[in-house]
Amino acid sequence: MLFSLNTQELMERPDLWEAVHRLRYKIFVEEMGWTDLKRPDGLEIDQFDHDEAVHQLVIRNGELAGYQRMLPTTRAHLLTDVLADLYEGTPPSGPNVWELTRYAVAPGFRDGKRGVSTVGTELIAGFVEWGLKRNVNQVIIEFEPMWVLRALQLHFLATPLGYQRTYGNQQVVATLLTFNDHTLDVVRSRRNHHAPVLARGYPDMLGMRRAS
Repeated sequence: MLFSLNTQELMERPDLWEAVHRLRYKIFVEEMGWTDLKRPDGLEIDQFDHDEAVHQLVIRNGELAGYQRMLPTTRAHLLTDVLADLYEGTPPSGPNVWELTRYAVAPGFRDGKRGVSTVGTELIAGFVEWGLKRNVNQVIIEFEPMWVLRALQLHFLATPLGYQRTYGNQQVVATLLTFNDHTLDVVRSRRNHHAPVLARGYPDMLGMRRAS
């Protein structure tokens, strides 16, 4: 299941808070080479972990398996304040447009084919479910160009917002993804899992495995 927490709720659970920021450091600093984010404590924290950020966590067998962060575009966000060279013209914004950042699957849970794991598809289904419940139908995401095709295959309307650039050891392109109920149906079909993934409340303490 996928849990959606605001920053205050995340901070109220120190085990989750630390696991989130350590996973982000592992992926974005150590794997992707975003050296500007390097810190001696091994935690990746930035100015966008504010009170309106939404943190989405996939927990498997008592471990943080996947994570992504949603940011409103009605205030400063990653594309406008840090990655401005990724867009041409005026980037889309509004209450129906959010930015998806820090998409990450923990190394031990990368079990899928062609780079898309079961945890990764759960994160995708999660943000679509979350958005449709809140009249959000577009997300801005900065990802590798190959993901534009994958998004189209899942029936997102994928619109590049500018040219690809190099960040760390990655080529990145800012893209607007538009989705609807049909997109969610396609994502669920590709996952072969049609039940909702969004859970209520908090997950169990990390390290606690559910009985099977």
